[in-house]
Amino acid sequence: MTEISYQETSYRETSFRAGDGCALHATVVGEGPALVLMHAGGPDGRSMLPLAGRLADRRTVVVPDLRGYGRSVCRDPARHTWDRYVRDAVGLLDHLGLADAVLAGAGLGSTIALRAAAAYPERVRGAVLIGVEDIEDDEAKAAEVRFLDAFAARVAAGGIEAGWEPILAAFPPLVGAMVRDAIPRSDPASIVAAAAIARDRSFRGVGELAAITVPTLVFPGTDPRHPTALAEQAVAALPHGQLADTAIDGELHTADDLAAAIAPAIRDFLDTLR
Repeated sequence: MTEISYQETSYRETSFRAGDGCALHATVVGEGPALVLMHAGGPDGRSMLPLAGRLADRRTVVVPDLRGYGRSVCRDPARHTWDRYVRDAVGLLDHLGLADAVLAGAGLGSTIALRAAAAYPERVRGAVLIGVEDIEDDEAKAAEVRFLDAFAARVAAGGIEAGWEPILAAFPPLVGAMVRDAIPRSDPASIVAAAAIARDRSFRGVGELAAITVPTLVFPGTDPRHPTALAEQAVAALPHGQLADTAIDGELHTADDLAAAIAPAIRDFLDTLR
């Protein structure tokens, strides 16, 4: 593990091979019990570093580039499944010698946190969901596949910026800022492959979340992909769910804004897990 400096804070870089041989990369900061902080689909791990810095005084914060994003290049669409993402998260814990961790994530990362908590409850001490991804019925799922197929086609034909350009206006400013920041560090073929996750089903319905028994803090989203109502339904279904007062809304414009807005509630939640 090598040390780097980012915004006057000392971070450590680490990498390992997933079970299928894919090279995965992560940044580590802080000391203490582990917190894995996973980014949304589109950005990379750099988007979570401001938040990691605000939590590093009480946790070892691990910030991966998820498979397909940033340095963790994966150009095979067949290797983008929820099961694979969860095994990547558990493999990261094994690589770092961690028996368990709190798993936190935004969007895509929140779904991985939920899936991991369901599959490996002994490895997940708690979960933090920063905007819950929509859990679609069959019709909405088919629409998502079409949407991400079109996105992938635009990326393949014209690059990552061309893929995002027609759709970013529908998302909060924060999403656009994170996505645009990550584009220079992203591999287009890997981004195309990652869009294949649309073909895998995360959950059949919100009721399945009742099987997740770890304490879970949920920050509501406010856009169609991360609807507020879904966050409220998720909290109602989760046996130990808690709805945060702060929403991921249009008032947040940068990764630093996000960190400042949600770090206090996360710190309070982490204190309850000691």
